[in-house]
Amino acid sequence: MVAPAVPEVTEEVLHESIDARTESLVALRELGPPDLVHLLKQGVRNTAKQTGIYHHVTGVDASSSASLAAYINTLTYKDNGPGATSKIVEGVYCCYNAFSRLDMRVHVSIPGTVESYCVDERGEKRKASDELWLETYLCSVLRAYSYADNGSGETIRKIMGVRRFNPITNTETEQRFLNAAEQLFFRGWQLGSDSVVQVPTNVSNHLTTGLLKYLETTGRYASGINLFEKLRTQSIEVSSLLSRVMFMGNEEVSGVKNLYQSLQETPMDYVMLDTQAEFLLKKAQKAETPEQRDEILRLALGCADRSTIAAPSEFGTWARLAQVYVAMEDWENALTTLNSCPMFTYQDKDTPIMPEAREVHLPILPETRLDEIDSEPDSRFSEQVDASLLGLRAAGYRGTFKQAYRILTEMTAKIGWDQLLKIRSNVFVMEDEYRSEKQEASHTAPLKRSPSIDGLRGTPVPMTNGDEESGDEETGQAEENGCSTADALDANGDGSSVEKPPHTINPQLVKADTDNTTQNDEHLSKLNTKRLCERWLDSLFMVLYEDLRVYTIWRTQMAQYRAQQMQYKKSAEEWEILGALAERLQHFDEAVEAYRACLSLRFSPKSLAGVLRVFEKTKNTRDSVAAIIRLVTWQYRWYSEFSPELLHTIRTLIEDDGAVKVRSIIQATSLPQNVLDLTHHYAALCATFRSSGTEG
Repeated sequence: MVAPAVPEVTEEVLHESIDARTESLVALRELGPPDLVHLLKQGVRNTAKQTGIYHHVTGVDASSSASLAAYINTLTYKDNGPGATSKIVEGVYCCYNAFSRLDMRVHVSIPGTVESYCVDERGEKRKASDELWLETYLCSVLRAYSYADNGSGETIRKIMGVRRFNPITNTETEQRFLNAAEQLFFRGWQLGSDSVVQVPTNVSNHLTTGLLKYLETTGRYASGINLFEKLRTQSIEVSSLLSRVMFMGNEEVSGVKNLYQSLQETPMDYVMLDTQAEFLLKKAQKAETPEQRDEILRLALGCADRSTIAAPSEFGTWARLAQVYVAMEDWENALTTLNSCPMFTYQDKDTPIMPEAREVHLPILPETRLDEIDSEPDSRFSEQVDASLLGLRAAGYRGTFKQAYRILTEMTAKIGWDQLLKIRSNVFVMEDEYRSEKQEASHTAPLKRSPSIDGLRGTPVPMTNGDEESGDEETGQAEENGCSTADALDANGDGSSVEKPPHTINPQLVKADTDNTTQNDEHLSKLNTKRLCERWLDSLFMVLYEDLRVYTIWRTQMAQYRAQQMQYKKSAEEWEILGALAERLQHFDEAVEAYRACLSLRFSPKSLAGVLRVFEKTKNTRDSVAAIIRLVTWQYRWYSEFSPELLHTIRTLIEDDGAVKVRSIIQATSLPQNVLDLTHHYAALCATFRSSGTEG
């Protein structure tokens, strides 16, 4: 298999990239940035002329200084060949150890010596030990999975010129990875966790997320069960991970039995309870009769409700309870539970902060040449995009806000916007009714207060409902933006079928009013059964309104153009945004329509990945393979030979249809052989891991 091309970023000042990395160490909070490879080039004739170049990389074996030095040597073989005007005389490989918060470095002189050391947050050198190399190796594998692209190209575009390799290519390297994970498992919480987890634990952190992602990608469930069974003997809480892997591997009876037995010992383990609720929710979707479905959901409700008691400050437990209520079609409780979710500010992955480059060289490997892909960058940057489409703020949601928005859109897709607004006004105190009640109260003599009325006097407890400032930071000035967008859309006279949501009362305003008045509170009695809506949730309604308005305008205009037999024209970028909008609102047929319209104008990995998701659901093998070939080629074009999601998709196709059929469909495609070989490489990985469907 040919290696991806090597991008080159040229420095203005020698070694400034390494200095910038050293300065950024103190600010790292996650797994760390991709590895940095710095090379010193020297002219063959003019030896005094030296140039510093660098690139980033993930997935290289970081188990020892020798393996990192070997990577630098592979780069010198390419550049120091005959006819070269310059040669590499020195290389430095930097790989972050998130356990000990050290940057492990290997300095290679060519020809000459190899020196390995580590640098701490203060920039001071330390000696590298075997224990530190073990930690570094595990971090490098987790980074390769965590920072890999999902096929859409969004991760690739975040950092320029990163070479991405598969860190685990056979069962031997798998064993090394699992052994390292076993040795360091109970220190995994030190790595932090996804932004939806408030407090990292032994079973909720970046290490366990990486392990589960690896097992799901490769289908090596037996290896995972083996590992977690060993770890379970040391701590009962590992049972939640063991059952998850059993569920993945279709060993449901064993998984349920394991959870049942473990919960006898630790009945308030919230991760186990959440795992049960998640399993039951999926089972309810496949129930044969409504009675069975209701019974399963009733069990799921008990587990989800108990998990919120066990972990009231975790977002995931409340979100799961809201999902159960949505599945039960208990809309008021779903909205009330969603309002109770603790929201956290999104913590993005660590990215390198580098000084401005003097020159950037992004070479194209001949093996990735494909006309439709090569023409993508030129056409992409010349497209016009409507301002109303660029202003859709839901597209930028991440972490807890993205998941909460997904629950809200699921409710909207099931009951409609108008019904959702009615439920919202039944559950929450609306601004107009509060004002009218306050006016009535001002004309009446004051009477005694009652404890039940005091429920309206304060804001919800901040610790339960998340950091209010963080929520405002994430959602921004939603009402102002929502109103201005809505007014602009009203001016067009389109999309009038979507009613603008009225405001709920601001909890801070209620607090201020009750502090500054001695009027009769008894007149607020009919509001006592209602809640105060969190500001972030109120903002989410405004953002949802923006999405629905733009979507309605688009569909209305499309219908009008079709009725007049006229072509509805949009740029490729606009079609891509509309496709993402429709998918966000769970209108999947319309999303595919928009994505296809985008692809008819130019290549777009995001649109093709969106279409592929639908092909997977409909079991359309031939079209899925055609999409995968192009996505794999585009990824490879931008130096990534590894995408866990694409590998998982190919493995699933092979499981369903067999390796012989999938390979035949790949080979029968009328594309250059060098392009097909890239996808054959993914299929060969499945055979190496002895995935189901590869036998014989």
